[in-house]
Parts: sequence; structure tokens; C-alpha cells
Amino acid sequence: MSKYKIKQLSIFINNEPGRLAQIAAALKECNINMKAFNIAESSGFGVFRAIVEEPDRAFAELSKKGIVVKETDVIAIPMIDRPGGLLEVAKTIGNANINIEYGYAYSNKGVAAFFFRVDDTDAAIERLLSSGTKVLTEKDI
Repeated sequence: MSKYKIKQLSIFINNEPGRLAQIAAALKECNINMKAFNIAESSGFGVFRAIVEEPDRAFAELSKKGIVVKETDVIAIPMIDRPGGLLEVAKTIGNANINIEYGYAYSNKGVAAFFFRVDDTDAAIERLLSSGTKVLTEKDI
């Protein structure tokens, strides 16, 4: 099941002007390309979630720079990039009795994907695969 787990970086940043630019500059300095990202706000800080190339190296490099970063496993399934694409994905996940904690999507290079976090990644991957749903790997995105 581990080949279907996508490593996501969660970077904790203060809610203040210029902080996103500092994170983007740090990734650029490390020559790390982002494939998808999401920014969530909470009281006083934000969480910048990103799917990046070479996530282990990115984690190490950002940590060395004093940036608070955490690795989390997420799942990605293909999504059709047209009206109703999210509906189909949401029905597939719901029919597998999987609750989504959060999610975000991207479309690039002819591939659209929905990334989402659940409380039991292994069980969710098993349910999706057994239902015939294609689950993406890091190589697919």
C-alpha cells in the first residue's frame, strides 16, 4: 500500500505579509518544484500544504532553514477536468465509506488529481483499490 501514499509537506507559517514569499523563496533556493498546494488559515497562523518533487529532500532542506514542516501521507485519485469531475470523485470516496479530513485538486500535464487526507490511509487505499478505483502514485503526478 505504501506506493500509493503521496508525501505531503505541511509548513506552518505566521499570518503576516511576505511569509508565503519566504516559503516560496526557500523552495526555490533548494530547487524544489511544487506540483500542487493549498493554504489553510487558522487563528494567527496558516498551514501551507504542498505536494513537491523529492519530498524527503525538501523536508530536510526546509528543516535546516528553521522552517516548521511536517510530512503527512495523503491519497490521490484521478479526476476528470470537466463539470461534474469532483462529484464523481466525491461519490467514489463516499461509496467506499471514507471520510475526508481535507482535500485539494490540481490539473497539469493532462492529469487532474484530487489529493485528500483521511484518518486511516492504508484502509482507505485498500477500499478504493478493491472497488476498482485507480489510486495514483507519486510517479503519476
